[in-house]
Amino acid sequence: MTINFLIVGAGFAGAVCAERLAEAGQKVLLIDRRPHVGGNAYDEYDAHGVLIHTYGPHVFHTNNKRVFEYLSRFTTWRFYEHRVRAVLNGKLFPIPINRTTLNLLYDLNLGEQAAADFLEKVREPQEHIRTSEDVVLNSVGRDLCEKFFRGYTLKQWGMDLSELSSGVAARIPTRTNDDDRYFTDTYNFMPADGFTRMFERMLDHPNIEVRLNCDYIERREQLHPAHTIYTGPIDAFFDYRFGKLPYRSLLFDHEHRQDLDRLQEVAVYNYPGQETPYTRITEFKHLTGQACCGTSTVKESSASEGEPYYPIPRQENEGLLQQYKDLASELNNTTFVGRLAQYRYYNMDQVVEQSLAIVERIMHGKSNG
Repeated sequence: MTINFLIVGAGFAGAVCAERLAEAGQKVLLIDRRPHVGGNAYDEYDAHGVLIHTYGPHVFHTNNKRVFEYLSRFTTWRFYEHRVRAVLNGKLFPIPINRTTLNLLYDLNLGEQAAADFLEKVREPQEHIRTSEDVVLNSVGRDLCEKFFRGYTLKQWGMDLSELSSGVAARIPTRTNDDDRYFTDTYNFMPADGFTRMFERMLDHPNIEVRLNCDYIERREQLHPAHTIYTGPIDAFFDYRFGKLPYRSLLFDHEHRQDLDRLQEVAVYNYPGQETPYTRITEFKHLTGQACCGTSTVKESSASEGEPYYPIPRQENEGLLQQYKDLASELNNTTFVGRLAQYRYYNMDQVVEQSLAIVERIMHGKSNG
């Protein structure tokens, strides 16, 4: 078929753009260098019949009704409220920090007001909030920072809290009640049949051709679309002309226990201490609600080299990013969208929202998004 749009990357950004453009009557070629659709949200049944998230846990949550209703066209949902525990000296503590965390950690019996008073007493007010360390100290003080945040951040990002922008730590709230939900959004759901099935339904359209195992950087000289929507790393698109932007990569150690139905009391256990090399362990049956024999987990650790997963939010990276953004702004037939293409630490729902808006702008003639 004649191609109106080439879309690079079959994750949330690429799939949403492909579906919206196809519905508008455009012919779309969607390519991905991996052998599957879904990007990092891809899930599959492992050798033991357990539905796992290959690239680590993905939990859908949003306050955006439009995003939820849009995705609901392609999936039914399973209600799910995500919960996380931090493992500290062999004991489990709710994360985000709440009243229960304080009472367990310090052997106290605080009510809500007393918990608020406690946090007010221990916090270290910061005149200027510039870094994640400023955020944490301003919120919970030195001891809780050292116990729950500093070591975990060093493992996750390869740098200290003081080296990261404030937005990283600002994603995690602090509570004075016993609410142990990790997210408190209006919509807390998981795709009932998994993320991959949702993507497959989204891309099942006569105007969409999907080609997998197709690397854009290697093939772009052979592809001549009227317009390209690119969702990969922006520095790679420009052949690292100004140097590489730093990304954080992840390593996954998948395991299966046939002798247990459940290993953990909640889906995710965080390991903030430096004595443990990995950052967290996820047990997938909590996320999916699947009933089957045995249980599958993934142990996750972070690395400076490898597949790019997270842009590193530091002010020092903004200058280099701006150079690439300036190049991108000169291209009238290419749109950059998504976490890697825009070098922003977006949640899934933010990527969907942004992709919906970008297609609308493209269709109204604002081609570079």
